[in-house]
Amino acid sequence: MCVGIALPWSELPTELSARYGLERRVHERGGEREVRFYYRDRRPRLPIWRDGRLMVVRWGNGRGQSRFLPATGWTWQSTIDEGYWRNLDGVYVDIPASLGYDRGVWYRIRQGIRGILVPDERGAAVAYMICEPASHYYQVMTRSTRMPVLIEERI
Repeated sequence: MCVGIALPWSELPTELSARYGLERRVHERGGEREVRFYYRDRRPRLPIWRDGRLMVVRWGNGRGQSRFLPATGWTWQSTIDEGYWRNLDGVYVDIPASLGYDRGVWYRIRQGIRGILVPDERGAAVAYMICEPASHYYQVMTRSTRMPVLIEERI
């Protein structure tokens, strides 16, 4: 599964980088600066678009901060379709990303990834990346059986 994403540094507003301390997530790729977000970070975070506003929120519940939310950073599209997130006040969000990272492979993403945002029991925003069964190409490329649901794109 996609355990990391990257965005060009130039696409993030300066105030957002200062507010969330994104400078420590900056790396260089081919002379260009990018910001990387990994699920395995000490404090996993994801950028999201919600109601026309870009923000950075907690990525899932892998550290067990919530007793009520699933202890993962992903959810299946089928789980959403079956209504699981309805009682948790989940709302769809877009996760901006130009690159995804899965099992050692960086791959291009055109418009971003679909996500769902829910509040934990303290009201903190928590985002989960939505996934689906991997396409044949994605399986060959990453050796993964699931892939993120991309915005208006299929790998």
